[in-house]
Amino acid sequence: MNAKRKGIVKLKLPLVAAPAAPKAAIKPKPVKFAVSAPKGSAVFLAGSFNNWAPNAIMLEYKSDGFYTASVPLPPGRHEYKFVINGEWLIDDKCQQWVPNSSGTLNSVVEVA
Repeated sequence: MNAKRKGIVKLKLPLVAAPAAPKAAIKPKPVKFAVSAPKGSAVFLAGSFNNWAPNAIMLEYKSDGFYTASVPLPPGRHEYKFVINGEWLIDDKCQQWVPNSSGTLNSVVEVA
């Protein structure tokens, strides 16, 4: 029997757990941003969610005098500012702000 087994090597391999099932994709949630500005203003939203691009998200004027946009954001903490006619402004209706590297403040929104 030893002659027949010659050349056969028995390996003991460690047990490896099966790969975990992929986690469900985290769905962004729509967050409404609104700011009051005179009709005809150029109103944009910039923040950590769009790499602070000052003209990437344009807000739409509503008849009540507010400019609004609904932006899908993933869960987490996001900093932002409004850009109105080229001027960077915090959201004065926001209750949370943090200092930024420019020595001013950013508004903060938390998405659950």
